[in-house]
Amino acid sequence: MPGGSNGRPVIELRDLTRVYSMGGTEVRALDGVTLTVEPGEFLAVMGPSGSGKSTFMNIVGCLDRPSAGSYILEGIDVSGLDRDARAEIRNDKIGFVFQSFNLLARTSALENVELPLLYSKKLNLTDAQQQEKAKGCLTRVGLGDRWDHTPAQLSGGQQQRVAIARSLVNDPTIVLADEPTGNLDSKTSEEVMAIFQSLNDEGKTVVLITHETDISEHAKRVVTFLDGRIKSDVPVTHRRIAGEKQP
Repeated sequence: MPGGSNGRPVIELRDLTRVYSMGGTEVRALDGVTLTVEPGEFLAVMGPSGSGKSTFMNIVGCLDRPSAGSYILEGIDVSGLDRDARAEIRNDKIGFVFQSFNLLARTSALENVELPLLYSKKLNLTDAQQQEKAKGCLTRVGLGDRWDHTPAQLSGGQQQRVAIARSLVNDPTIVLADEPTGNLDSKTSEEVMAIFQSLNDEGKTVVLITHETDISEHAKRVVTFLDGRIKSDVPVTHRRIAGEKQP
């Protein structure tokens, strides 16, 4: 596995547990999960509905915090941080890509991509620098000529490219993608996965949540959840390269 210059993992989960109370009943969404993700990995997380993969994503994305255990993100224990502190970590270190794109409908692609920069304490950029950075991210995903288009003027695949550009604009440690191809046809899904593979080839750590086996095969490692625990954690021996014809 690739390592960072300081040798520490990007993600360290130690005996992580998340318990929800539902109608007086305790539900253990995560039950003692221990997992390490090194810099530059491309990890796919799979599992049936209710397996714990969504809770895993919420905790890794600093949208939620564990009931017990620890989560170390790039050397920082974020397990017990309050909502504001988690929001700051989230904005600086995690780029999100969602199934539903989550773009502002009346806002241009460029303005959608710029949005995280408005909340960043890590990057202190002028308006012109923010715009230049956002344009660079749109060019990176093949939309350098679409920056003034609103989501309604873009196809589903193009909207997801805007979402990927937005996830990159703050130079995050991790790109966290939740079912990013769920609303796309197979050809467009391959195009989107090609972008993720390219980002990973350049050294970006990618964590992908998916229920589709063929999508998980684009990753380098697959972790499968079942009943709140890790059922398997295996390298992808025959990695699927996006855009290549399958035998």
